Amino acid sequence: MTLIERYFPFVGRILLSLIFLISGVGKFLDWSGNVAYAEQNGLVAVPVLLAIAGVIEILGAATLITGLYARLGALVLFGLLAGISVIFHDFWTLTGLDAQMQMAHFLKNLAIMGGLLYVVVTGPGKLSLGTGKYTRV
Repeated sequence: MTLIERYFPFVGRILLSLIFLISGVGKFLDWSGNVAYAEQNGLVAVPVLLAIAGVIEILGAATLITGLYARLGALVLFGLLAGISVIFHDFWTLTGLDAQMQMAHFLKNLAIMGGLLYVVVTGPGKLSLGTGKYTRV
């Protein structure tokens, strides 16, 4: 096994997890700002949904970082990100610069979702705390 095969999946999981870890923690650090933003998008039960999303992002990031249940964590994060993308980055309802900015966020999320699906299919790689058929290749 080459160094690339051994270490790159781990580095990839760390890089993929950072956006979720930072976003999840940020939801709790700026609670009122995040509630106000979500309410602007017409969501109901925002505090409950925000708490669930924050916990999912933090736990999902932890699965990617450690490799424990990385496939399951990546799949759950994929589902969360799919919903968030449609609700918060609906570029198809906008025009001009707003549409371009939201499309960029939407496409960024699609790229992240692609990375998450890759983890779902291939598993966390060799440097992982996980063992068993659902956590390792």
